[in-house]
Amino acid sequence: MLKYLAGAAAIALAMAAGAHPGVAADKKYVFALVPKNTNNPFFDLARDGCKKAEAELKGAIQCLYIGPDEHGGGEEEVQVVADLIAKHVDGIAVSPSNAAAMAHELVEAKKQGIPVLTFDSDLLPQDKHLRIAFVGTHNYEIGVNLAKMVMAEKPKGGTICIQSGGAAAANHNERMQGIRDTLAGKESSEAPGIRLTGQNGWKEVDGCPLYTNDDFTVAVQQMEDILGKYPNLDAFVPTGGFPEFIEQAYKNVATKFKSKIADHSLVVAVADTLPMQIEELKMGLASGNVGQRPFEMGYKAMYFLKDIKDGKAPPKDPTYTGLDVCTPKNVDHCIGG
Repeated sequence: MLKYLAGAAAIALAMAAGAHPGVAADKKYVFALVPKNTNNPFFDLARDGCKKAEAELKGAIQCLYIGPDEHGGGEEEVQVVADLIAKHVDGIAVSPSNAAAMAHELVEAKKQGIPVLTFDSDLLPQDKHLRIAFVGTHNYEIGVNLAKMVMAEKPKGGTICIQSGGAAAANHNERMQGIRDTLAGKESSEAPGIRLTGQNGWKEVDGCPLYTNDDFTVAVQQMEDILGKYPNLDAFVPTGGFPEFIEQAYKNVATKFKSKIADHSLVVAVADTLPMQIEELKMGLASGNVGQRPFEMGYKAMYFLKDIKDGKAPPKDPTYTGLDVCTPKNVDHCIGG
């Protein structure tokens, strides 16, 4: 509750610094960018994109970057959005940590006419009418490309452990579905796909998938534990950069398996391509990375919300921001971020 009250105070202070919604004819729109958590280098880039749009629009908008400071199940993020709605911000772009719980709150936003975009992670199919558009990566395709990396080195199949974020995070479930479908050679009907039990030669080991709840320290420990438990594991595939985000801790663990990565007995294919991840790939501590463009997500979300408020046509739904496939062969010129 204390964190929630602090968040509410921060919203009030930030809005007081700009023009309050509904005041002057030349008012500044207050648009909130709400990440799953603010203690995350991935969302730092989305924030930077949001702030660039704010600077370019020269007083027309205020980028209010606010969210939970730590990982969790999504409850605090929902509280942040509830307070933003109560404060009558002009628009919200949110990456739902718990898609179902967030949808429940966004019913009120729709009632009040507050435009909502999702970025990075979307709502569940039945709730997408509560937002105008999704701005971000084609999450299923992240999974497809991670699986292709694995298959390139292990064409006959093998054992795999998938590491995910939160069990209720739609984006990570879609990525897991992409991994499973591609390895199995057969599309499933819904996320997170069908568990691999031997399809096309692939089997998920007991205890997996792993769920980090966006706790990067836990992610590193999970990686070390699972690779210790299964010394002959063929592939370890995080659907986000979780373990790699804590640079030194990841290096300490991954270095133990560097020779296996080098001789292709172990494939470590990881989502995201932040600077520290590109450096780890160059060091031979991963087999490859599939990256997103979070800066562009935050940047475009602000422009889209302004267009909506100005009565212009809404953005295409979904608006995909692209992805980048980085391997040891192209790492020197692969786009990171």
